[in-house]
Amino acid sequence: MSHQDKKSRSAETFRSARWFAPDDLRSFGHRSRAMQMGYSAQEWEGKPVIGIINTWSDINPCHTHFKQRVEDVKRGVLQAGGFPLELPALSLAEQFVKPTTMLYRNMLAMDAEELIRCHPVDGVVLMGGCDKTTPGLLLGATSAGVPAIYVPAGPMLRGNWHGKILGSGSDAWKYWDDRRAGLISDKDWTEIEGGIARSHGTCMTMGTASTMTAIAETLGMSLPGASSIPAPDSNHVRMSADSGRRIVEMVWEDLVPSKIQTHAAFENAIMVAMAMGCSTNAIIHLIAQAKRAGCDIGLDDFDRYSRVIPVIANVRPSGDQYLMEDFYYAGGLTGLMSRLKGHLHLDAMTVTGKTLGENIADAQVYNDDVIRPLDNPIYAEGALAVLRGNLAPDGCVIKPSACPPHLHQHTGPALVFDDYPSMKAVIDSEDLNVTADHVLVLRNAGPQGGPGMPEWGMLPMPKKLLKQGVRDMLRLSDARMSGTSYGACVLHISPESYVGGPLALIKTGDMITVDVPNRCIRVEISDEEMQKRREAWTPPAKRFERGYGWMFSKHIQQANEGCDFDFLRTEFGKPVGEPDIF
Repeated sequence: MSHQDKKSRSAETFRSARWFAPDDLRSFGHRSRAMQMGYSAQEWEGKPVIGIINTWSDINPCHTHFKQRVEDVKRGVLQAGGFPLELPALSLAEQFVKPTTMLYRNMLAMDAEELIRCHPVDGVVLMGGCDKTTPGLLLGATSAGVPAIYVPAGPMLRGNWHGKILGSGSDAWKYWDDRRAGLISDKDWTEIEGGIARSHGTCMTMGTASTMTAIAETLGMSLPGASSIPAPDSNHVRMSADSGRRIVEMVWEDLVPSKIQTHAAFENAIMVAMAMGCSTNAIIHLIAQAKRAGCDIGLDDFDRYSRVIPVIANVRPSGDQYLMEDFYYAGGLTGLMSRLKGHLHLDAMTVTGKTLGENIADAQVYNDDVIRPLDNPIYAEGALAVLRGNLAPDGCVIKPSACPPHLHQHTGPALVFDDYPSMKAVIDSEDLNVTADHVLVLRNAGPQGGPGMPEWGMLPMPKKLLKQGVRDMLRLSDARMSGTSYGACVLHISPESYVGGPLALIKTGDMITVDVPNRCIRVEISDEEMQKRREAWTPPAKRFERGYGWMFSKHIQQANEGCDFDFLRTEFGKPVGEPDIF
């Protein structure tokens, strides 16, 4: 069935018609300037104008191929009878942006929303993949409200060194510790640098990038199977063109994000995230996305589903062997979802115009070791657990599937660092007073304190312990950690220490208890002692006194609320109308 057969609107109702259709002086200017670029009226008249928001840049290795993929998207748009316009957006290269891309996720969300609102576009293709680009683009498109489809960058190929498979991030941490312990040479380290990332695309472990693109697909915002395709695979080219064709049909059908991103869709995303062994960052981004979509999703939803959905994706870092390339060959995300049919809301709408259940009706799994059956998971509960207690009244997060079981219940003395530089200065000292029973604590690394909540949460193991063969210990912070990371790391402690949360009040030597099965975290001091310390606490110095950072500090919310800007939340005020054209 063509879009002409199932269209629910006429071209006169398109947003772009407000720019191009009127017989007045202003629209004369719009048409004449379009002609200045070599276009003719027949290219836009009566056709959906499709904005392609492209996060390509010269310094983003995850999106290197987007310079070509945007042409593939345009090809699809043209074939379906649309008029494509590329709109460059903030790129957010995870590896290069400092102090952290999380400082700028909301800037990208604002960039995307305003690019859509201020230009004559009727629908958009969102091109992202590197960690914060997925939530940033979806946040913006959700608030803008026009039909939107997401094109994920896709994971890179497996890394390789001396015949050993290398995984993004996970093996960087592993071999860095080996080098610090004197187990590999400088030459080995240099060779690993050249072998761990050997194609364009995102991290090929189940890190934040693969987690968030899979979530975009589960929400219904990408074509079925799109998130699993490796970036260099020719199927990725075809998927990009397919997305270009489909967005044109979505405009005619008026299939907007609000019809797709329902409460049920977000519950599906949480369940699939748990089954994937997802990045801890998924919690922050999904809460923000849900609240933009008007859905009440919070930490308790993640914890509830983590208790009933097992981890069945045997992909590192939760798994011990396979990577995203293997996941794709084993059936990909649609294969994994086929094993969750008994849990998912199969009637959720998607960008295909069909339900999730229809999209995965014929999906299969081709390797039961990569995508496990529900009765043979790699971890019996979901990937994440939410802890609360006097150290984290508003909650914090741990990834039990990626840390040793003996640390799921632990009490030990705190070793506290006020900032990352002070920790880094002593962590390699042979004289550091630390044992495997200690609990490393880093504070002032949250949304305001970091600033931007950097991925510092996988605190480096003390060199002294590495040489003793100790490879993990309990580590606490109000920071995030890379989705490619692993270990007994308690993250996102809320409220953060910078604003006076309890983390700001603990001292070296305080006994800290973490009890994952009972979802508890506490410092073993009395309420009276806590109050005494609170009264003596003095706020740290301001991080910013002007510019974007100042605005960020004034309006950023805490981790348990999704780290959105308060003024971008849907409930903050009335919806923004269409721009005036006079």
